[in-house]
Amino acid sequence: MSAMFRITLPDGSVREVAPGTTPADVAAAIGPGLAKAALAARIDGQVRDLNRPFEGDTALALVTARDEADALELVRHDLAHVMAEAVQHLFPGTQITFGPATDDGFYYDFAPKDRPFTEEDLPAIEAEMRAIIARNEPFLREVWSRQQLIDRWTQQGESFKAEWAAELPEGEELTIYRQGEWLDMCRGPHMASTGKLDPAAFKLTRVSGAYWRGDQKNAMLSRIYGTGWLNKKQLDQHLFRLEEAAKRDHRKIGAEMDLFHLQSEAQGSVFWHPKGFVLWRQMEAYMRRRLDAADYAEVKTPQLMDAKQWEQSGHWGKYRENMFVVPDEIPNVEDEGAVLSGEGDLMALKPMNCPAHVLIFKQGIKSYRDLPIRMAEFGCCHRNEPHGALHGIMRVRQFTQDDAHIFVREDQLVEEVRKFCELLDSVYKDLGFDDYAVKLALRPEKRFGEDSMWDKAEAELREAVMQSGLSDTIKANFEELPGEGAFYAPKLEFHLTDAIGRTWQVGTIQSDRVLPERLDASYVGADGERHRPVMLHRAILGTFERFIGILIEHHAGRFPLWLAPVQAVIATIVSDADDYALEVAAKLKAAGIRVETDLRNEKINYKVREHSLAKVPNLLVVGKREAEEGKVALRTLGSQAQTILTLDEAIARLADEARAPDM
Repeated sequence: MSAMFRITLPDGSVREVAPGTTPADVAAAIGPGLAKAALAARIDGQVRDLNRPFEGDTALALVTARDEADALELVRHDLAHVMAEAVQHLFPGTQITFGPATDDGFYYDFAPKDRPFTEEDLPAIEAEMRAIIARNEPFLREVWSRQQLIDRWTQQGESFKAEWAAELPEGEELTIYRQGEWLDMCRGPHMASTGKLDPAAFKLTRVSGAYWRGDQKNAMLSRIYGTGWLNKKQLDQHLFRLEEAAKRDHRKIGAEMDLFHLQSEAQGSVFWHPKGFVLWRQMEAYMRRRLDAADYAEVKTPQLMDAKQWEQSGHWGKYRENMFVVPDEIPNVEDEGAVLSGEGDLMALKPMNCPAHVLIFKQGIKSYRDLPIRMAEFGCCHRNEPHGALHGIMRVRQFTQDDAHIFVREDQLVEEVRKFCELLDSVYKDLGFDDYAVKLALRPEKRFGEDSMWDKAEAELREAVMQSGLSDTIKANFEELPGEGAFYAPKLEFHLTDAIGRTWQVGTIQSDRVLPERLDASYVGADGERHRPVMLHRAILGTFERFIGILIEHHAGRFPLWLAPVQAVIATIVSDADDYALEVAAKLKAAGIRVETDLRNEKINYKVREHSLAKVPNLLVVGKREAEEGKVALRTLGSQAQTILTLDEAIARLADEARAPDM
């Protein structure tokens, strides 16, 4: 008789099972309820198929819908396979390529036989997917050789899959998953069968083009996207969020409010219009006041620096593909010959401010008494993002960071990070974000520095969060992210949650002992010897462009009064009130209110509607009676009612409401 396998369950109990037993068998032995609820198994921490036999003694946890992250990954992976089968059944001759799960669904790239797919094809594909789900086909895992895969794909006319299979390593265990007659190369895992999917909990959303293997030199494919969930309620909530997100899209609102525009002549750079730049300046002035109060010294550093500096800092080797490189030579202005010789030394537009701040720190001798030195810069940086990755003002090539670097002694580090956490918390609350999460990104696989240095740096950041005045809820939800730190330092990340439940990673603080070493930064200690400072890289907003985009979507353009580009419009009912409207506007301007007048010969209801669409927070309506009595009829955005106030009362009220939260 074969030796039994010992299976340890989450409660610590142990079951002995015969070889060939599966996690599904263990679930059934525990009870029919668990057998029905189980979607997959976590074997020694790794998610695997429910029907894959045990291979030895192991720790087993059964994955159910309560394990939402794992369950959603399984559902979305299954749906991708179901969609691919549906497409190949409806459109014979279509070739398949890849189909991963995504953060909110799945996609698959296809090479159609006759024509690219369109969104008109999606309802038929959805219907076929539901038919496959109804058939309750088991997902079966099989191990194949590389040659078997190549032969299969070649026989089926699947040239893309054959190409990929030919590049797989010899001797590696290669797996396919089949549902009925249809199959694909896949590592898995999958649920037990297609019938485990809820046929009402998915929707195909859009079609786009995609290049084979992401290379624009290769064939163009049709990519079909879908969203998939555990049940219809989750799907409905997601579709509502998408609908709400479309209404709040910062590009749409930015155009409606005349804040900014983008165009191909400056890919990934923002053209700020006067109203948009008012918003920018309010944010910048607010952040500058907060930094002044926290004893930061503001600096300004060059845009263009010699490549040798980036080599020394380590960025040239690790980050060069994201840098704009510039030859240090004068272009040829003659018609004949190349514009550039290619012989000039290389320079680069700065993608970050940190090396330049170290160069300022190194000017003159620093004593241990001088530390901490808090050096801030609203630094304009450039990163060479691919065109396809750009997104409105959220992801751009030219951006301005609310950047700062704090040079500290070892004994000051935890206290300085604690102070930063509390400053950031205060700023987020001022800007309307009470709900955020703190995460610690730990050492990546490729990194500079010894493990002992990383141990110390990670422990210090943990300690600073727990010592800080952040809320108990934030501390209770503190999370660690293995492998996601920068190549030179672990970092705390701050993830905001907006008005419709989306999360945005914005603020960060990194504890860096590598860059001061590489750039030879030092201070003189109490012992008279040279010591390395620790360099804290920190930002609260991240970048002005992206944070303003988040603010636009969070508030749906209805900014708090202190941020609103136009805080009030004076609208006349009759032309007899024009002079009074101009007088009201002048007094509001004198009180510091950003105001415009609307003296057009239009009906007042038309004016009210137009300014509401433009998200103007306050409309002061004046007619002949208001002019005679020295009053205004105040309408606030989103309210049908109006309040009659004297002009002095209106000015006092608006001036009070328009005061920035730190003032």
